Amino acid sequence: MGRTAEPVSPPGRIVVIGVGNPLRGDDGVGAAVVGVLAADPFPVARLAVCDGEPARLIELWDGAELAVVLDAVRVPPERAGRLHQLRLTGSGASAPGVATVEPTAAGSHGLGLGHALALATALGRVPRQLILLAIGGSAFTLGQGLGPAVAEAVPGAAAAVRGIVARARTDRR
Repeated sequence: MGRTAEPVSPPGRIVVIGVGNPLRGDDGVGAAVVGVLAADPFPVARLAVCDGEPARLIELWDGAELAVVLDAVRVPPERAGRLHQLRLTGSGASAPGVATVEPTAAGSHGLGLGHALALATALGRVPRQLILLAIGGSAFTLGQGLGPAVAEAVPGAAAAVRGIVARARTDRR
């Protein structure tokens, strides 16, 4: 699972990656957001869907100035659909608004973003900025689509990505 749409125009190396499996309920939210973004393209270097395998994530964000990663995070049903934005670092650095993701933090995947970040840090292949948009999900059953609350969150998550990209472009000027 690695659908990639190349850019309309290749700007300062911004990538957007939707992580997850659309065949596992709310785990497909990353792919759903990428689908919305792809339907009305905007200039990013790469727009991709990934299963969360660490080497694939590193390949997708390699050389990026900014990588925005969309993924589901397990929450109780009453919190499904909530959007959480974190700037990530794998270096153990702590600063306001920055989270360190440990390799044991696998989300709904066996290996995941925490492992990818640890490996990328060791290899010196972490984007200058790495932002996680985690969308709360509670139903990860095989063959089931997005739950109602998560499906309702998709347009807002797409808008959040567009806002992050717009701010990054403005900050670079």
